[in-house]
Amino acid sequence: MFTDQQRHSLGRLLAVQGFSPEVAAAERMAGDGSDRRFYRFAVGDLSLLAVLPGTSQPQGMAEARAASAIGRHFFRHGAAVPRVYGFAEDCGLILFEDLGDTKLHDLVLQYGVESPEVDTCYRQALAALAHLQTETRDGFKPDWCWDTPRYDRDLMLARESGYFRKALCEDFLGMNDLPRKLEQEFVFLAERAMQEPADFILHRDFQSRNLMICEGKVRIIDFQGARLGSLGYDPASLLIDPYAGLSSARQQILLGFYLDALAAHIPLDRGRFIEGYYYMALQRNLQVLGAFAFLSKNRGKQFFRQFIKPAAATVHAHLAAPQGRDFPCLRAVVEQARNFLEAVVQE
Repeated sequence: MFTDQQRHSLGRLLAVQGFSPEVAAAERMAGDGSDRRFYRFAVGDLSLLAVLPGTSQPQGMAEARAASAIGRHFFRHGAAVPRVYGFAEDCGLILFEDLGDTKLHDLVLQYGVESPEVDTCYRQALAALAHLQTETRDGFKPDWCWDTPRYDRDLMLARESGYFRKALCEDFLGMNDLPRKLEQEFVFLAERAMQEPADFILHRDFQSRNLMICEGKVRIIDFQGARLGSLGYDPASLLIDPYAGLSSARQQILLGFYLDALAAHIPLDRGRFIEGYYYMALQRNLQVLGAFAFLSKNRGKQFFRQFIKPAAATVHAHLAAPQGRDFPCLRAVVEQARNFLEAVVQE
């Protein structure tokens, strides 16, 4: 479980908070796509979560430092994130408030996406997102970011559209004869997305499995990848989330609610936002497809495999909009990929 160094660091963090430094037993928790390690344990009547870095050093340590610094900053600014009780610089252990086991995705499975219970949580999540994106900018330091300080063109091309091409099309589906002009369309997409104002806080994985329901309130986790970026990416991540499968009509209703919430924080040009939102949602969808293919094939995490077809159906429908005329090669590739997926991915 814990090494001697980790146990010593944990005891020191607990003592600083006035807790008993002794931990009798800890329960190992699952971590979705992350290779970090999560342990739940009790200190008196309080439940806490110890999070240890992944095995890839120094990346794991850098990610842990980011989670600690960004988490403390968000919490100070009233964002709906768990409290950070302590961080051990020597081993990267973070001591978090325990938010329990119930994810928004769990409520979707239990009640259905159209239920009042789930709708209330989505509205809470979008209001919390609008606050985080705008009200935590003051004092946010880009050098906290472990990955890149900003969501930019290079990231989009390498780790979203490029991820889609490599992880899904080539590695997962064996589509090695892709159109030569596909890359030009990816460049156009990235450059169009870069036209959106990008001085806001971007979570970059704001979806139903990163939203916890604790005492009836939505709380945001997995924020260690936060950086500066555009507003549209995070709401798109939640609304096109293949884990939930929100209908287009429900997405539009919730997007309207989000814009109302956002307008309470900043002056907002709704028409400008909606124009740019199309491209942010397309970027996110390509990233999701690449990630699900990589995690299921390369990491052996078969849980993600079932969501590849729904994500492909979403991007196919997205490209059927008038703006999709600018992406004829991508439309053809997605159509071919969907045909391949019928044979590769079991229902």
